[in-house]
Amino acid sequence: MDRRSFIKKAGVAAGATAATTALATPALSQKTTDLVVVATWPRDFPGLGTGAQRLAARIDQLTEGRIKVQYFAAGERVGAFDSFDEVASGNAQAYHAADYYWKGKHPAWAYFTSVPFGLTHGEHNAWIQHMGGQALWDEVAGGFGLKCLMSGSTGVQMGGWFNKEIESADDLKGLKMRIPGLGGDVMAKLGASPVSLPGGQIYENLVSGAIDATEWVGPWNDFFMKFYEAAKYYYYPGMHEAGSTLSFGMNAKFWADLPAIDKEIIKAACGEEHVFSMSEYNANNGTFLAKLIKEHGVQLREFSDDIYDSFGEAAAAVFEETKSHSDLAARTHASFAAARADVGGWMKLSEGAYYQQRNRVLGL
Repeated sequence: MDRRSFIKKAGVAAGATAATTALATPALSQKTTDLVVVATWPRDFPGLGTGAQRLAARIDQLTEGRIKVQYFAAGERVGAFDSFDEVASGNAQAYHAADYYWKGKHPAWAYFTSVPFGLTHGEHNAWIQHMGGQALWDEVAGGFGLKCLMSGSTGVQMGGWFNKEIESADDLKGLKMRIPGLGGDVMAKLGASPVSLPGGQIYENLVSGAIDATEWVGPWNDFFMKFYEAAKYYYYPGMHEAGSTLSFGMNAKFWADLPAIDKEIIKAACGEEHVFSMSEYNANNGTFLAKLIKEHGVQLREFSDDIYDSFGEAAAAVFEETKSHSDLAARTHASFAAARADVGGWMKLSEGAYYQQRNRVLGL
């Protein structure tokens, strides 16, 4: 090979190597983004805690570490109810919580978790995804520098644990009950004293007698909380949370600065967890209800129609007060109520009627 040919070929090879390096460099030097997640749940707590941890790990996994996630359970970085301010301020980038915890900041927050006589899991999804719910959620959250996505659901919750039988609405008078959201306001209308406590503090308050009753979630979660050690009467169904939705709330600037692909990945991870968590609750609640009754002597009770009628009257009054708060609260309630009537009417003819007939025929 003569010198001229060698130089020419060497130049082509060098050019190809440079081009290959140029193409590879962006993949090797991609910027990593820190995502600190603070949760309102205890670490490793079944369902709520493990679901939040699973979501955090999934975001890290799907981005192949491009988004570097650090997860902190309640009390590990900030207190459970301090997570909102931690994220709104930008000290952390996201929280995992039930947004009705923030109703003191604006009552419209409650609708995006659950409200009395509210939407079931399927109904809530329809409202958020197809009937204007997400836009209203964005408006509420945006006022506090946040962006929220659905990221879990517990389904219809139980009515709560009581240290005495509740035979009429009068039996609620004077009870100190842990129950947040607008459900707590309903109980207040009926003479109870609602208390808002994070999950990690409920047991000690119930055992000590600081509270007389509590709602939490359902049999799976409640079994591990050991409420049966302090209260034996377990009531259903819960009027306060028919399809409680969990929120992945992000700092709005953090969200806005993300590349489009990372936004889509986070949306996908939240959607995946939203579906998975609901199926996980359905798979476990029946098993753990049986364990509560058979192994711990829990006495299952159903709220009477008269008590439920009292709940309904009190809820109507609470909704009137909520709507009067602001135009945003009134518009949120109106949108929610329209979805409840529309989708709920269909559900009555579809799933509701089917459950009734199937269970009648099979004796379930």
